Amino acid sequence: MKSSTLFLIAAAAVSVGCKPPPSQPASTSEPAMAPTTPATPEAEAQQIFSGRCSPCHGATGMGDGAAAAALNPHPRNFHDGAWQSSVNDEHIENIIRVGGAAVGKSAAMPANPDLVAKPAVVTALRNIIRGFR
Repeated sequence: MKSSTLFLIAAAAVSVGCKPPPSQPASTSEPAMAPTTPATPEAEAQQIFSGRCSPCHGATGMGDGAAAAALNPHPRNFHDGAWQSSVNDEHIENIIRVGGAAVGKSAAMPANPDLVAKPAVVTALRNIIRGFR
C-alpha cells in the first residue's frame, strides 16, 4: 500500500511539474491571449527553466524542487562538481532535447521536442546549468 501511494504521488508530481506547459489554456470566459515569446534566447531559457526545470531541479539547481522528494532517482544536483566535470556540453543539450529515457537515464526527465528547432535556447539552458558549478 505504501509503495503504491508513493508511486501515485511521484506520478502526480511528474505530470504536474516536469512537463512542458500546455499549448493552449483551458477554455475560460475570456478570450485566450497569445503567449508572449521572450525577446532573447537567454530570456526564453530562463522562463523555461523556471517553468519546466525548477519544479524538479529546484530554482537554484540543487535537485530540490517541489517534485523532487517524490522522484526516484532524485533529480540531478547541478552544483555537483564531479557530475559537471563528467559531462560535456553536447550531453547536456541532448538530454534537454530528448529527455532522460532516450539517453539511458530516468524517464521522469521529459523530452522537450519543441526546443529542437531552437538551438540558441537549448544553448542558453545549458549555460544556466553550467552556471551552477
